[in-house]
Amino acid sequence: MHVKTGVISRRLLVFATGQRIKMKVLLGWHATDEELATVQQSLPGTTVVGPRPEPYLSRFDLTLESIADTLGDVDAFVGYVLPEGSLDIAKKLKLICWMHAGCDELDLARLKTLGVQVTNLRGANSISVAEHAMAIILGLAKRLIAKHQACVNALPVPVYDAESRSAMLHRRTLGIIGLGQIGSAIAQRAKAFDMRVLGVRLHPELGAGVADAVFGVDQMPQVLGNSDYVVLATPITRKTSSFFGATEIDAMKSGAFLVNVARGNLIQERPLYDALKSGKIAGYGSDVWWTYNNAFPASYHFPVPSRTGIQRMPNVIGTGDQGANADDVLDRNIARSVESLLEFQNDKPLTWKIDLDLGY
Repeated sequence: MHVKTGVISRRLLVFATGQRIKMKVLLGWHATDEELATVQQSLPGTTVVGPRPEPYLSRFDLTLESIADTLGDVDAFVGYVLPEGSLDIAKKLKLICWMHAGCDELDLARLKTLGVQVTNLRGANSISVAEHAMAIILGLAKRLIAKHQACVNALPVPVYDAESRSAMLHRRTLGIIGLGQIGSAIAQRAKAFDMRVLGVRLHPELGAGVADAVFGVDQMPQVLGNSDYVVLATPITRKTSSFFGATEIDAMKSGAFLVNVARGNLIQERPLYDALKSGKIAGYGSDVWWTYNNAFPASYHFPVPSRTGIQRMPNVIGTGDQGANADDVLDRNIARSVESLLEFQNDKPLTWKIDLDLGY
């Protein structure tokens, strides 16, 4: 992986003046030597360290044991996971640069009590996730998995049969629940397929953007009932966790497709399973899966299989948090985190700071 040092260096020039705060930064993943050096060179006067080497399945996984000896005197943490118990040790922690858009895995209430600020990566991954959403939509509509398997097994696919013919995107309606940066990027790409796009957002007064119309949360049933495809792209918060259940599924147009590129726990699993079995929903595509009460060690969004086996159903396409696994995304994530660290080091307002009460 080659980090674009020029991007970070240009941002560093913005902060060339002012009194820098000396600090210690912990990179919360098993960074390469090049990544460590790049961050270190971008933060003059700062000590940058990583976790103790340990066996791992992914270098973005992290155990408390690997960072316990370091956490006690770090000022800032940058990473994808924060192991349980970390806040008990990190007594000097003032800033977390969370390398996700969603911050639901952090104990935001406790961080607020401790006076720890949090920045995130909202918008940094929006294009790659939007492209991934469109790939899932197309995969469902064109029945690509089933047709690929038929080709592999040399099986005939009946032409124009109801069970095998493709659905169209042209002049169909796409409902996007969550018209933020990712939702807006999806809307832009859907318009290229001549789709009618309806958006639902918490603050509809912010406008529809490239979507054809925007609605408030209280009007979501109307959008669901008029959409051939529905995409969930909303942050997960106390208010949105498990918000999409039997009532919302019943409001959907019969035979519509549902896609989730936000968080698995937005959807109630059993009503979704029942709707897929009955045919109420024609298909489900998801890049995200349910988290069952922190049953696993801290890991980088490992795709936990659903208890109902939804991922094995023939009308389901699943990927394991792959939306942001694209060219240059890690470079942008590191550059964004360095930008937040530089702002903090120079006592500047944090551009990407989240509201700890809202969760985004």
